[in-house]
Amino acid sequence: MARWLWAGGELLCWWAALTLVWSVLVGTLDTLEWLVGAGAGAVAAVAARGARRVAGGR
Repeated sequence: MARWLWAGGELLCWWAALTLVWSVLVGTLDTLEWLVGAGAGAVAAVAARGARRVAGGR
């Protein structure tokens, strides 16, 4: 159970950080841009977690 919580927390942190970077780079945001940024952040968060695991981190 703790492993799932850790993975979920890591994904949430990656998602929040990457979505924040997206919003800073885009500048002015409307609803559609927020949704696209959140989706892109989610995809990138999964990729970042996978890359970190392959690189040797647990």
